[in-house]
Amino acid sequence: MTELLKTIVSGLVEDKDAIEVIKDEPNDEGVVVYHLHVAADDMGRVIGKQGRIAKAIRTVMRAAATKANEKIMVEID
Repeated sequence: MTELLKTIVSGLVEDKDAIEVIKDEPNDEGVVVYHLHVAADDMGRVIGKQGRIAKAIRTVMRAAATKANEKIMVEID
């Protein structure tokens, strides 16, 4: 899942070295939280107008997690 998130985001940002994904342990409900950090200049590219790109990233990640029988959440910091 971490590699999928990095692959998706690397196509959007200019500073690919600044992409950092931190995976938390599952919480009480079994949800794994992925924290995505990118360079400040690339934050707008990842979020998109009215959050559309961020929503699309979360949708793709959730679909991949469902296929792998996991529950995930993506936070963009």
